[in-house]
Amino acid sequence: MYITIQKVLLGLGVAISLGVQAQGYPSKPISMVVPQAAGGTNDIVARLIAPAFGESLGTSIVVENRPGAGGNIGTQSVARSAKDGYTLLLTINSAQAINPSLYKNPGFDPVNDFVPLYYIGATPYVLVSPPGSPYKTLADVIAAAKRKPGELSYASAGNGTISHLLGAMLNASADIEMQHVPYKGVAPAINDVLGGQVPLAFASLPSALNYIKAGKLQAIAISSAKRSSAAPDIPTIAETYPDCVGEVWVAMFAPNGVSADVVKKIQMAMDKTMSKSEVREKLTAQGLDLASVPTAKLGTLLRDELVKWAKIVKASGAQLD
Repeated sequence: MYITIQKVLLGLGVAISLGVQAQGYPSKPISMVVPQAAGGTNDIVARLIAPAFGESLGTSIVVENRPGAGGNIGTQSVARSAKDGYTLLLTINSAQAINPSLYKNPGFDPVNDFVPLYYIGATPYVLVSPPGSPYKTLADVIAAAKRKPGELSYASAGNGTISHLLGAMLNASADIEMQHVPYKGVAPAINDVLGGQVPLAFASLPSALNYIKAGKLQAIAISSAKRSSAAPDIPTIAETYPDCVGEVWVAMFAPNGVSADVVKKIQMAMDKTMSKSEVREKLTAQGLDLASVPTAKLGTLLRDELVKWAKIVKASGAQLD
């Protein structure tokens, strides 16, 4: 009887402690971890929403880039962080849904190590070339790749990223053989396209759109099923190859174990943040589709994507360890 009462009291003490913690949350700055290098889609999104999110939550948001191993390093760090709501993950599906198929041990469980907090939006990738390039249309690319199999190359943000796998998908759909050139992030990939070191690249629309608008990159085609409202003049790859479709989505997660009250506060603050017209306008201007996915369905979306990309990774033969 004593042991049973002791357990009840201990449980009650933990519940009271969590309740007090939630009432005082947040009492210090929050770290929003981006597990990729600066310049990528989720880094752009993080820096656009951080001021309004901090204002809505009543604290400051510190964006921290922790790149490495295709996003595994930063993702692991959040999974292993304190379960107090002061370390959040702003990630993309290439890390959360693709890495578990690329790595035998990515160092985290995408489903069981995290609590889904908020789906923000999705955006396509765009195949680009430098100004003056002979590759202005998808037909130009396909024709060149067929003339000289294995000689035409494309840059990506790294092995196993969606930008890599889209090239593999296009190779299969068009029956061509482009060579993949992996980089450590989208920014250096774009820089080498700008500098003429590599003729093509797949880059997320937010990371490339300003260069396209400034005339520094030519947009060839995008990877979504339909054209983007942010760049309606860019044709889709699917208009020629309907099965070649892939987008990057951005979502927020917390380490599993964060109290339900803290989770609710974060979600309410994100609702308030995403209701601000200036925030929505900035995100859509970057090419993000803000179509809502209810938080309850974010976990289902993640599980579906794990299955989808596992098949694509297997077909591509990509393996990183």
